[in-house]
Formats: sequence, C-alpha cells, structure tokens
Amino acid sequence: MSNSAKADSSAAKSSQAKAADISSMDALTGGAFSAPTSGERAARIREWLVTNPSADQLADVYKELSNRDKGAAKLLKEKLDEAKRAKGQETVAAEWADKAQALLALPKLNLADALAWQRDAAKAGAPLSREPLASLKVQLADRVKTIEDLQHRTQVQREAAVLIAQRTEVLSTKPWRDAQTVWETLRADVAHWQDQANEITADPIWASVDAKFPPLLEASRAQFLAMWEAFQGALSIAVAASEDPAAPLPAVPVWADELRSARGTTTAASTPTGDKSARPPKVKLDPAVLADLRVKAAAAVQEALTKLETEVAEGHGKSTPKAAADLRNALKENIRHIDSTLEAASHAALTAAGELEGWQRWRADQIREDLVEKAEKLVAKPMGGRKQQEALRAMREQWKTSDQGGTPNHALWKRFDDACNESHKVVEAWLEKTKEQTEATKAQRRVLIDEVLAWAEANKTNTDWKHHIRSLNGFVTKWREAGHLSEKTFADIQPVWKAAMDAADAPLTTARNDSLARRRAMIEEAQTLGAEPQLRIDAVKAVQQRWQQEAQQVPIERKQEQKLWDAFRKPIDDAFQRKTADREKAAGALGEFDRMVVEASKAVAEATASGDAQKIHAAAKALEAVVRGQVPVAAPVVTAPTVAVAASAETAVSAEATESVTSAAEETPATAEAEASTEVAETDAAVQSEAAEET
Repeated sequence: MSNSAKADSSAAKSSQAKAADISSMDALTGGAFSAPTSGERAARIREWLVTNPSADQLADVYKELSNRDKGAAKLLKEKLDEAKRAKGQETVAAEWADKAQALLALPKLNLADALAWQRDAAKAGAPLSREPLASLKVQLADRVKTIEDLQHRTQVQREAAVLIAQRTEVLSTKPWRDAQTVWETLRADVAHWQDQANEITADPIWASVDAKFPPLLEASRAQFLAMWEAFQGALSIAVAASEDPAAPLPAVPVWADELRSARGTTTAASTPTGDKSARPPKVKLDPAVLADLRVKAAAAVQEALTKLETEVAEGHGKSTPKAAADLRNALKENIRHIDSTLEAASHAALTAAGELEGWQRWRADQIREDLVEKAEKLVAKPMGGRKQQEALRAMREQWKTSDQGGTPNHALWKRFDDACNESHKVVEAWLEKTKEQTEATKAQRRVLIDEVLAWAEANKTNTDWKHHIRSLNGFVTKWREAGHLSEKTFADIQPVWKAAMDAADAPLTTARNDSLARRRAMIEEAQTLGAEPQLRIDAVKAVQQRWQQEAQQVPIERKQEQKLWDAFRKPIDDAFQRKTADREKAAGALGEFDRMVVEASKAVAEATASGDAQKIHAAAKALEAVVRGQVPVAAPVVTAPTVAVAASAETAVSAEATESVTSAAEETPATAEAEASTEVAETDAAVQSEAAEET
C-alpha cells in the first residue's frame, strides 16, 4: 500500500474518532452540538452546567465548541475561569487558615499580629467570608476582644483598689465604732476585689496581655492587701482595748484618743516624763458653731463633687484626675462633718472617675500604638516628599491630642519619635532637591530677564514691528515654561520681569500710539469726504491706500483694529449709499418714460394693423408728443422688467424715438463712477483682510 493511501486511511480513522467524540459530547451536553441555532446551544450549555460537570469534561467540551460557537463557548470559559479562581482561593485560604491557627495556638498572642492577619489576608485575596477563614476571623476577633477586655479590667481593678484604700483612710479619721459598723461590708468588698483579681490572672488569655499590665496588677494587690491587714489589725486592737483597759491602744491616733477618753485617762498620763504640761481637755463646741461647720463642710464637698460629676459626664480626661484629687482632699478634711448620703455620692463619683481615667488611658495607648505602626510603615515604604511631610505632621498632631486625653507613654513615644525622625529623612532629601530646583529655576529666569534687556537695548531703532511682536511673544513663552516657583519667590522676581518687558515693549507702544493718532486723523478725513455733496472717488481711494499702508506698517490689537476700521469706513459707506439711492431714483424716472414710449408704440402698431388712417395719424401724433416730452411723466416706479421691455421696444419705434431713448440713457451716472465705486469696494475688502492678518 502506498504512503498516500496510508495517510488517507489514518485521516479517515481520525475523522471517525473525532465524529464519535463529538457525538458523545453532544449526548453529554444534552444536544448542544446538534442544536440548530446559537441560542439553543447556549441554553443547552446552561442546562448542562447546572449538573456541575467535572473540570476535564468542561475543558473537552470547550475545546470542541470554541471552534463552532464562540458565544456558547464563552459560558464554558467563564465556568473554567471560575473553577480556576476557586482553586487558587482554596490554596490561599489554606495558607491563611494555617497562619490563623498558628496565631490561635500561641500561648502569648500579640495584638498587632492578630490585627494584621485580617488586613494582610484581605490584601492577598483570601476569601474571608468563606469557611474556614470566616470562623477563624471570628475567633481571632474574639481573642483580641478578650485581651483588650482583660487590660481594661486590670485598669478598673487598680482604680477600685485605690478607692477601697481611700475608704479605709477615711474610716481611720472617724470613731473606731464607725469602722467596726462598716467592717463587714468593707471585708466583703475586699474579698470581692480579690476574687476579681484572681479571676483576671486565672484567665488563659492573661499571658497575651501587654507586658506592663501584670506588674501593675501585682503591685496594686500587694499594696492593697498590706493596707487591709494593717486596717484589720488596728481595728481588732481597738475592739480589744475597748473591752480590756489594760490592753494596748491601736496605732490609729483618732481611735487611741477615743479609747483614752473612754478609760478616763489623758494623753499626758501616757508620757513617761512629768515635766511637760498636760494637754488641755477638748472644748465642747457650741451647737451653732458646729452647725455652721457642717454647712461649710457640706458645701465644700458638694462643690468638689459637682465639678467631678461634670467632668466625668463631659468625658474630659485631662481635667478629671485633678477634679478627683480635689474631691479626695475635700473628703479628707471634712469627712467628720458631712452626712452619709453625700459621702456615698462622693465615693460613687470617684469610682466613675477611676473607670473613665482607666478607659481613656487604655484608649490613648491604642491610638499611640496605631500611630507608631503608621510611622514605622512610613520608614519601610515611604511616600512622596510632600505627602510624607503632611503625613508626619498629621501624626504628630494626633499624638499631641492623645497626650491631652491620657497619661504619657514614654516607651511608645520613643518608638514613635525615632520612626518619625527616620521618615523625615525622605522629607529632608525632597526639600533639598526642591531647593536646588528652585535655585535653578530662579537662575534660568534671571538669565531670561537679562536676555530681554539686552534685546531691548539692541532693538531700540527697530521698525519691523511684526518681528518685534514675535520676539516678545517668544520671551513670554520662555517665561511661562521656565519652571515652578513658590508664591513668595515668584512675587519677588515678577516685578523685575515686568520692568524688562515694559522696556522691550516701549518702542512698539510708542509706534502704536503714533499709529492710532494717524488713524484717528484719517477717520476725521473720511468723515469730511463722506459729508461732501459730491463724492470724490480719487480722494477716497487715496485715503484708503494710506489706511492700508498704516495697517501693514504698525499692527495693533485685533479688536481695536476692527473698531477703528469700522469707524473709518462708515462715512464712506454712507456716502456711497447716498449715491446709490440717487442713481436708483434717476433710473426709476427713466423707466417711466420708456414705459410711455412703449405704450405709444403699441398704439401705433395696432392702428397700422387696423388700416384706419385717422387712427394711424392720431397714434403717430401721440408717439411724437411722448418722445418730445410733451406728456407729463408720472411718479417713477422702478422695475427691472420695465427697463428690459424698454430696451426691446427700441427696435420697433422710429429713429427719432431711438435717439431720444439713447440721449435719455446718457443721463444716467457715468460708467467711470460705477467702476470707481467697484474699485473702492475692492480696496475696502483688501484693507480689512490685511488688517485681520496683521493682528
């Protein structure tokens, strides 16, 4: 078998295999290949895609269908692209899911890393709204929220410890029985505080809080428990001393004095030396004086309380600590003379102030950390010079605002200031480059000013004003393209440029002023010529030629040129319009005479045709009278056809009538005058065109 026969056989087999594949694909797609129209193929492809075919089937069908129907194949292409994107997103999602799980598995989670995960995952195109990233995102957000809540609770615990310590301090200034009365309540508050502190430290997330919070809480716990143990010991000693006169007195001065008074001893008895004078007994206050003292004490405490409540309600974090300190001092000095209601309100206000201060301190640190992160990003990825400068200025202003709302954080400030100083190096380089560009631009503009002055000196006697204008326009273009300057620098150099341009433009300005004077004189001359009863064509042509020469020699601004030209030609146009009106009036009178001649000629022709001698004689007499002007002419009515009829009738009248018509026609305006008016109109058009080109 020959090679050609083998090739034909293999081609036939491949064709049969391909046809079989297409048939199987047609059956697979529900008849998409055998559908008669493109719309039906697309509909069947959509129905087939609903069954979620495999990627290999999609690729095979797309490969065969793309050569047959690109519209239907487009649906398959979109499905393939969607599958490819989904596969890529699955890979990215798996990568970021591993990162999230690694963060969640850390015993100590960094807040910055947790917050950066969602941002970086979104930039990478990870599908955060799909599982498993959606649940991981929620878990990370909950973990961050828990950490921030623990930090906030730590701040609140510290403030609560301070408030309980203040309560014990106030009780030490009152009778010991008052302290014994509230001891159970105070002990319950202390136990509750310890439970809350233990709950905070026992939280599994406690290791992830900022490193500064655990030492703060431990220091507060140690100070608080030491104070409470001292208070309990002093109170138990006071109770024992009240029951046993031989028992030792407590270390609290107020309680010791009270117990001595109850035992009937004086302060001096407790002193070992007898040479010192005994303390004078307490003087019992007058009820009126005591009432006045209580009123003043209540007023002082109420004033401090009102001020603190106002600051807390308005959220003034900067002035709240001072108001709280004032209220504490007022309570310390006047606690004996105020009622329990005012005291309770004061303690509640101090508690609220402590919570506000703690929250504002925490929020200020959050803002500062964000600013530090932004500043460090500017170091890693700087922006343009001006944008970098504005960003640094805005961040420093935000830092000042955060310092006003909370206590300073020197560690964060050090990081922030170092990052800003490093980022400012980009601004310094940009400023140096801008300064160099400004100096180069200033030098270029000064060179241009010197060039203008030199050109003005060299062209003082120049009379080629077109070249003069082109040179000045060239200088203006160079000045405009010389580069950017700051407003202050440009304001300094602009007057020098204007003075140089004024010096260069002075000859042209003088020539234009002289030209304007000459043109105004020609306008007055044209007005005089137009006012004359007999228009002198030669004088009109002469003044128009002079105007044209003036327009060619000294070009002026286009609008002004047009305005002067209109003023110049108006009196001449008015004069020619008057001549035209007179000419039309004369032509109207001539047309009426011709009409009468034609009518008389027609009458002669009709009489001749009738053969009546009397009619012929009468018609001839009438024609002769018309030709000789013995019949009065009516008011002229000018029409173009009448003149034409009169011209055609000249062949039918007698020689005498022809001569009369010819002599009457000779009375029309001269042909030379008409030619002159035509030349004047052409000259006007030429002058106007030349003026437009010069401008």
